[in-house]
Amino acid sequence: MARYDVMPGAQSWSSTGSGERGEIGVAVIHGFTGNPMATRPLGEAIAEAGYTVEVPRLPGHGTHWRDLARLRYPNLRRGAERTFDDLADRCGKVVLVGFSLGGTIALDIAARRCRSGRSERLAGVATINAQILDRPDPLAKLGGVLQYVFPVVPAPLVGLTRNDIAKGGDERAYSLVPAKAGYSVQSALRRVRAGLADVTVPVLVAGSLQDHVVDPRNADGVVQRLGAGDVTRIELERSYHVATLDYDAELLADAIVSFVERITAGAKTA
Repeated sequence: MARYDVMPGAQSWSSTGSGERGEIGVAVIHGFTGNPMATRPLGEAIAEAGYTVEVPRLPGHGTHWRDLARLRYPNLRRGAERTFDDLADRCGKVVLVGFSLGGTIALDIAARRCRSGRSERLAGVATINAQILDRPDPLAKLGGVLQYVFPVVPAPLVGLTRNDIAKGGDERAYSLVPAKAGYSVQSALRRVRAGLADVTVPVLVAGSLQDHVVDPRNADGVVQRLGAGDVTRIELERSYHVATLDYDAELLADAIVSFVERITAGAKTA
């Protein structure tokens, strides 16, 4: 349970769709240290197309970094899984959309469900600047030791450039990062990478050509490792990391809506 109040604007958001599209659920998951301020506009655009949408606030996010300090990567993944399960209970098919760490988590959930034969409700995955490759900076390599020396570090020091938005803006991500939570996320990447071969549902991979948080090579890294035969690759030429709030936001939303429409066309929703 959060110890701090949710920041204004960082609340979870949802919309119930209508007609046949309302039977399709879409979860839009934000990134590490962020909150729904970065993902709600995309969720709203998908909802306008008639789909049922959930924009969750991951555990420990959107309040204070001290709430995140008590958590590790599995807590965040399980938070997103609860959103998936909630949508699956209400909708025949679910599409997972994830930005940054949200994309990493979406791929992880997809791999787990495909691997265990529980992917019947999962229609597909869309990722936006998701990380699956290890960070090359020295601090990341020494994270296992440094987490015990520096319990909290400034976000830029660990490569988390705040408000990496070409057009300007404020996603209200934490300015400080709990070291143990951050190291837990980085430590999960090897397993997530290894699991990508198990992902057999359709996947859309969107990546900014200029990204000062997640190396742009991550997008091709995802594509190369996927087991899925249906992969759509989108390059975002005018946006930085927070593409959901940047110049390519409309292009991105249109591409994801088209992707959702295509992969769920004719889906049995009963």
